[in-house]
Amino acid sequence: MNSTGSLPIVSPATLDFLRQLSENNHRDWFTAHRPAYEAAKAGWKKFVAALITEIGRFDEISGLTAKDCIFRINRDVRFSKDKSPYKINFAAAVGRGGRQSKFLDYYLHLEPGKSFLGGGVYAPTGEELAKIRQEIHYNLPEIKKIIEEPRFSAYFGEVQGSRLKTTPKGYDRTHPDIEWLRLQQFFFMHPFTDAEVSAPDFLTKVVEGCVILKPLLDFFNYILFEEESVDKI
Repeated sequence: MNSTGSLPIVSPATLDFLRQLSENNHRDWFTAHRPAYEAAKAGWKKFVAALITEIGRFDEISGLTAKDCIFRINRDVRFSKDKSPYKINFAAAVGRGGRQSKFLDYYLHLEPGKSFLGGGVYAPTGEELAKIRQEIHYNLPEIKKIIEEPRFSAYFGEVQGSRLKTTPKGYDRTHPDIEWLRLQQFFFMHPFTDAEVSAPDFLTKVVEGCVILKPLLDFFNYILFEEESVDKI
């Protein structure tokens, strides 16, 4: 990986900026500290660009740029009670089409004390959730094979997300896989400490996590977005 030079790193100054922003989340402070933001943003862009290059070695994301993947720091406060103007994290969604694509991606979240690599189905539509439940009903062993694979389970642990307290429509409450069918999200996360984020090998560790995550993303991208088009061929 990147044998011609040193790997890009996340500077401790970037985490420090985000930490200060969380304590001073208003436009006057941000304007006064814009040079620190611009430096942090440039470093993050460089890191994400390197991550795209490495993921491109084992996944098809040709043509993707850091700009396609990085989320804006400005918050959309139109429908929120919290009117804080800025996010207190840096984040990137690396996958086919970037952050605005329908395809599932490798999501990297940078926030002091709360950094993580994540992936899976975080906010499914009703139609997508129906497809997932159908797949659980007919093909749970294949899903389990992916998430119970030793490297995957050791790295990501158990599935994250909300569950229905009741029985999903169309299924019996005595269904042997009812707890799986009650899932409303199917997301996995691996946390990173601030020390890990600022370490020289952070990019290497993130890429290793993405390799482990790939089979899950492939599986859900297929059943949600590709299976129907393949069947029509």
